[in-house]
Amino acid sequence: MCFTNKLKVLMGFIYFLCLSLTISFSFGDDTISANNSLSGDETIISKGELFELGFFKAGNSSNYYIGIWYKKYSSNIPTIVWVANRETPVYDRFSAVLKVVDGNLVLLNESKLPIWSTNVTSTTGSDYATAVILDDGNLVLRNSLNSVEPVWQSFDHPTHTWLSGAKFAYNKRTNKSQLLTSWKSTDNPAVGLYSFELVPSQKMFVNKWNGSQRYWDTGSWDPLMINDVYNFSYQTNENESYFTYASYNPSFISRFLMDVSGQLQQQTWLESTKQWNVFWAQPETRCQVYGLCGAFGTCRQTGFSLCNCLAGFEPRSESEWNRSDFSGGCVRKTNLTCGRNMEKPDFLVIKVTRLPPNSYVTVRSSSGECRTSCLNNCSCNAYSFVSNSCSVWDGELLNLSEDNANGRTMYVKVSSNDLPSHKKNNGVTTVAVVASVGGLVLVFGLVMIIVYTKKRRFARKTTMEGSLVAFSYRDLQRATKNFSDKLGGGGFGSVFKGVLCDSSIVAVKKLESVSQGDKQFRSEVSTIGTIQHVNLVRLRGFCAQSNNKLLVYDYMPNGSLHSHLFREKQDDVLTWETRYQIALGTARGLVYLHERCRDCIIHCDIKPENILLDANFCPKVADFGLAKLVGREFSRVLTTIRGTRGYLASEWLSGEAVTTKADVFSYGMVLFELVTGKRNIDQSEDLSFTFFPSLAANVVMKGGDILSLLDCRLSREASVEQVARICKVAYWSIQDEVDSRLTMSQVEQILEGALDVKMPPIPQSVNLYALV
Repeated sequence: MCFTNKLKVLMGFIYFLCLSLTISFSFGDDTISANNSLSGDETIISKGELFELGFFKAGNSSNYYIGIWYKKYSSNIPTIVWVANRETPVYDRFSAVLKVVDGNLVLLNESKLPIWSTNVTSTTGSDYATAVILDDGNLVLRNSLNSVEPVWQSFDHPTHTWLSGAKFAYNKRTNKSQLLTSWKSTDNPAVGLYSFELVPSQKMFVNKWNGSQRYWDTGSWDPLMINDVYNFSYQTNENESYFTYASYNPSFISRFLMDVSGQLQQQTWLESTKQWNVFWAQPETRCQVYGLCGAFGTCRQTGFSLCNCLAGFEPRSESEWNRSDFSGGCVRKTNLTCGRNMEKPDFLVIKVTRLPPNSYVTVRSSSGECRTSCLNNCSCNAYSFVSNSCSVWDGELLNLSEDNANGRTMYVKVSSNDLPSHKKNNGVTTVAVVASVGGLVLVFGLVMIIVYTKKRRFARKTTMEGSLVAFSYRDLQRATKNFSDKLGGGGFGSVFKGVLCDSSIVAVKKLESVSQGDKQFRSEVSTIGTIQHVNLVRLRGFCAQSNNKLLVYDYMPNGSLHSHLFREKQDDVLTWETRYQIALGTARGLVYLHERCRDCIIHCDIKPENILLDANFCPKVADFGLAKLVGREFSRVLTTIRGTRGYLASEWLSGEAVTTKADVFSYGMVLFELVTGKRNIDQSEDLSFTFFPSLAANVVMKGGDILSLLDCRLSREASVEQVARICKVAYWSIQDEVDSRLTMSQVEQILEGALDVKMPPIPQSVNLYALV
């Protein structure tokens, strides 16, 4: 019996010891103080369990870093938002330790040497300092004697991520801006080549390469990032200027990221897929990022690899290149040593979108003199001769993007032995072989020309279901004069004016980011081609040749609704009667897509740019069905409009199922713009913003002067009943709850006068805008 009691006591002691070890391992709270430290797999977690701090490994690297990541919003790989020791990793996380020392949070490496610290000047009470991870992702260091304000916080020292609620600031005392800086690679969080910063003196945000070369900016406080979900706020005082942003709905999780690719991205968490979605990115395409492919590397938006070395060059680091880290660029396969024994050089001819920077101009009378000058100059790497001007590059060539159709010609120096066209085999055998097969090659070439000609003639006559013509790429190049007359562009691609062989005028859209193979693309296009309605733009044909995917539409001589609504000139203003018919016709087109096609089609991108006008100003919805062609990554397409609050329904960002009601929301936003003749958001000279749906709410709800909302260019010449009807329909269309929105068939009936419309409730999101 005595033994049994002793055993129980022993087991109780062991249980208590195990419990103590467990608490010590996880801390059970969000704080590091002088009495505890963090090492190995130990972490601290914010009270709401949103963020976690501890040691992590970057990609496939074996190095460890102290960082903060989303605990709740991460897929299989933790989403890192902040890194302490970016430049000084540790190799054994169990020997390293993060602790509070003399009022500072300090990271000690395996040898117990400090490699990172908050570097706060020691103050009274520093022995009681604590570091706390908060639910907004901010790591704060507090002195217990003054615990209201932190003595240090990670929000003041961002790495590559800007979190909601954090300031992004410019310090007027030090004349320095906070920076978001990219990781060096996915395996290395050290400071990379790309940065994002605030420049208040020029009233803009900018992306820079290597801290100096600007390759993208917003323009003067461009409200590019303002949308119907996030509230951006700008504040300035004697010490600093800064932006903050926050979601109107706390369930929407978002972050800004300076990606390894050099793109500034806004990412949102989609709960339905448990993934981060790129909601917005600038520059829009990776090939627009400066120096992405490094020295002597070229960027191609389509193809197997984004970056390629020029002919005669090879990656400086094959291993980095294979990991898609192209920053090291390329080097010549054969070095060109200067002097008498110099490897015989020659020139590689390339065509680039734009000539690289950092050239100097010399006076030469001819292209031959320019070539000879570069050939005899050991430091010359390339030259270009345009309009009797000889441009020479003696440094590394950066930012090369090939464009064989419309590019500018330049000549890059390289060993003649490394040029495919210059490789020779000496000896009689080679000559004999060439002579013997020359005749066969000539005959074979003639046969291939005949076959190719027949195929082209056949291709021109080929049609698909719905009488779609299958054009060749060269046919459309010829029709558009090599894509020289651009009508416009957007997320799906650019549109060019063209004239076919029968003299009919068409609009040719060059699609971007099409992931389907030719067979699937043809199938989807065939489905679009069968859709015919008076309020939908007719598809006439297509091209599916290699990576080139193009669509051919009827040409709309009066352009887009956008081009008429938002012009500053007073001439040719759309009358109210025309606007009302545009609203009704657009509704009819959407009803057809939603309810009368064999398969329901959600447009996904309703906006004035996609409502085209024929010769009689009859509206025709464009770009329907294209969302399916480019896949489910709609977010990049849907956020290409600059200077406006967007047309996106909240479900695009919340992860809810996207239905036809998303189109209804976008249509409602367009109705407001039809009334006022301006973008829904209006920026004043003092940089404040007015949101028209909020401005109009009181007038509509209280039965005020409805014509006061009308485009001033119309001089109040409009039907009061029709303006009120459209405003009511617009508010019903943008309700926060999806089920509360009208259907497009209900909209059609209301605008036709066949159905009454009651006074709508003002959406909560509109009320929130009124407070901003």
